[in-house]
Amino acid sequence: MTAAEQAKAAAEEAFGRGAYPHLVNAQAAVDKAGTLSAFAEALSFPDYFGHNLDALYDCLTDLSWLPPGEHVLIWPGSEALRKAEPKTYLAIRSVLSDAQRTLGPSGPSAGSWRLTVVLPDA
Repeated sequence: MTAAEQAKAAAEEAFGRGAYPHLVNAQAAVDKAGTLSAFAEALSFPDYFGHNLDALYDCLTDLSWLPPGEHVLIWPGSEALRKAEPKTYLAIRSVLSDAQRTLGPSGPSAGSWRLTVVLPDA
C-alpha cells in the first residue's frame, strides 16, 4: 500500500470513529519552512502562528479554534523530509510526539481536544 493509500485509509478510519482528519500537503513538506506551513494549512492555524518549532508545539497543544474532539494529523511523505533534512525531521517528530502525549487521553492537557499523529510512510 502506498503512502497516499495509507493516508486515505487513515483519514477514512479517523472520520469513521468521529475524529477530524487533517491531511498535510506532502508536496509542500520537503523542508522545515514548507513542513511548518503545510501543518499550519492542514490544521488551519491562526494567523499568529510563528512558523518555528515552539510555535508548532503551542498550536498543536491548543487547537481551540477547531471543534472539540479528536483531531488526526496525517503526514504522508514525511520520509522526504527525513531524507532531505534528517535533523529537522527528528526535531519535528519530537514536537509531534510531545504534543500528542500532551493532548493524549491521559496527558496533562487532556480535555475537549485530542491530537493523534499518523505518519503513513514512517
